[in-house]
Amino acid sequence: MRSCTSVVESDLRDKHAQMKDDLFLFFRGTYYRWVQRCAEVCPELGGAPKVLAVGDLHVGSFGTWRDAEGRLCWGVDDFDEAYPLPYTNDLVRLAASTKLAIEAGVLKLKFKQACNAILDGYKESLEHRGCPIVLAEEETNLEKLGVRAFQSPPDFWRKLNSRPTVHNGTLPRTAGHALRISLPDRNLEFKIVRREAGLGSLGQLRFVAIGKSHGGFIAREAKAVVPSASVWLEGKIAHWQSYYERTMRSSIRSCDPYQRVIGTWIIRRLSPDSNPIEIEELPKKRDEETLLKAMGSEAANVHLGSERRGTKILNDLRRRKTNWLRSTARDMAKAIEQDWEQYQKA
Repeated sequence: MRSCTSVVESDLRDKHAQMKDDLFLFFRGTYYRWVQRCAEVCPELGGAPKVLAVGDLHVGSFGTWRDAEGRLCWGVDDFDEAYPLPYTNDLVRLAASTKLAIEAGVLKLKFKQACNAILDGYKESLEHRGCPIVLAEEETNLEKLGVRAFQSPPDFWRKLNSRPTVHNGTLPRTAGHALRISLPDRNLEFKIVRREAGLGSLGQLRFVAIGKSHGGFIAREAKAVVPSASVWLEGKIAHWQSYYERTMRSSIRSCDPYQRVIGTWIIRRLSPDSNPIEIEELPKKRDEETLLKAMGSEAANVHLGSERRGTKILNDLRRRKTNWLRSTARDMAKAIEQDWEQYQKA
C-alpha cells in the first residue's frame, strides 16, 4: 500500500490495535493474509471457474444506496479488492465470516444453516440470471433481507460536519479535482474534512466534500485507489490495475450513479441511506437465514457480470460434495484464528 499511496500512520496504528483485540476485526483487516492462506489450506478451489469477484466479501460488506431513480437498493458496497478469482473465494470468505460472527454471538443461527442459506441464494440467483435487490420505498420489500426496517445513522450530518477540516496544502490536487467534478454544481461552496471508516482500508487517505445544495447537505467521499491484495500476491505491482468500477458496473444491479473512479480516487455519495450496514446495526428481530440467502444471491449478481459464467459455475457446483462450503469455510476460519493467536503474541 505504501508503494501506491500515502498512508495515514495514526489510522494504521488504530487499525492494528483493533485487530489485536478482536478476531473478527483481524479477519476483516487482513485480506492479504486470506489470499495467502486460501492457496495453502484449500488449493483444490483454485480450479473453479474464474469471475470478477468481490475478493474481500464478508457479512459486513453490504450496504444501501440510492439509484438513479431515487430507489433504495441493497448489496455489496465495497469493491476495493475486486479481482479475477475463482468464484469459490467469495462464497468461502462469506461463509467463514458467518462462522466467526456466530462464535462472537453476532449471528444466532447454526453454521450449517448459514452455509445452506448462502448456497441456496447463490444458486437461485444464478438459475434466474440474477436480479438487482431494489427495496424501493415499500417497507414490505425489506422482507427480502429478513428485516422490517433500517435505522439511519443517528446525527449523520452533525457527526460528519464535526470531522477535522483539511487545511490548504494537505489535500492532494487530484483528490480536490475529483471531488469538485463529482458535485452537482461546480460553483457550490464546500469544505473538506478527513474521515475514518471501515477497517480493511483504514490507513488509506479519505476526504469528504460537504456543502449545502437546494436547502440540504450533500457529501462526496474520495478514497485512494490501491491494488488488490491479489495483485501483491502475484507480484504484479508494477503493472496493476483496479477492477473496482469494472466489477461494480458489470454486476446485476441498479448502481448509485455517483459511485465511480475518477483518476486514482474512488468517489461515492455519502448520506444517511448511502452507507455500509453492519450486522450489529440491524434490528435484533430479524430472519438471519433470509438475510444470508440475500447475501448469497448478491454474490451471484456480482459474478454474473462475467460473461457466460453462470452455467459453468452451476456445473461446477453440481460436482462438489454437499458439505464443501461448510468444510472449507471451517478450515479457513480455523487458519485465520491461528494467525490471530500468533499476531496477538507478536
